[in-house]
Amino acid sequence: MIHTASDRAALVQIGVIGPGAGHATPTQYEIACQVGILLVRAGGQVVCGGLGGVMEGVARGVREAGGTCVGVLPGHERAEGDQYLSVAVCAGIGQKRNEIIVDSSDAIVVIGSNEGTLIEVLLAKRKGVAVFGLDWSPVRVAEQQVDGVVVAADPADAVARAVAAARARVVRSR
Repeated sequence: MIHTASDRAALVQIGVIGPGAGHATPTQYEIACQVGILLVRAGGQVVCGGLGGVMEGVARGVREAGGTCVGVLPGHERAEGDQYLSVAVCAGIGQKRNEIIVDSSDAIVVIGSNEGTLIEVLLAKRKGVAVFGLDWSPVRVAEQQVDGVVVAADPADAVARAVAAARARVVRSR
């Protein structure tokens, strides 16, 4: 299917970030799967880091719902990506790929928190990309709480807020 410029402008891309394999909890994985399903139902396309943990969970949910999930991989091998991705992009730049994920997202859902997710949240804050959190723990840096994540009540709330923020951002950018 070929999309016109106005069709593409109506589509929103939602980044989903969170701990990878070995760091994400089973609950975070399941939340990510639910978020993926709900994002597809809401008309969103998903961008993630393409590896395990939360990233695999969201890709699995997107696949189950028949949507598109693009994984931006840190390395040079597509085989590094999880089995549920629709598209695996080999960035070959390690964790610097986090900036690509943020730049490619109209809004972000963060599930869980660790150093990698904090970096992406800070990048999003700097670039004006709205971030909605599930199972998010506020972070303090130099005695100051890092703001920038709107904590959502549940996956449906996070998705509704992210899609609304993304649509507003797409309209503003026209």
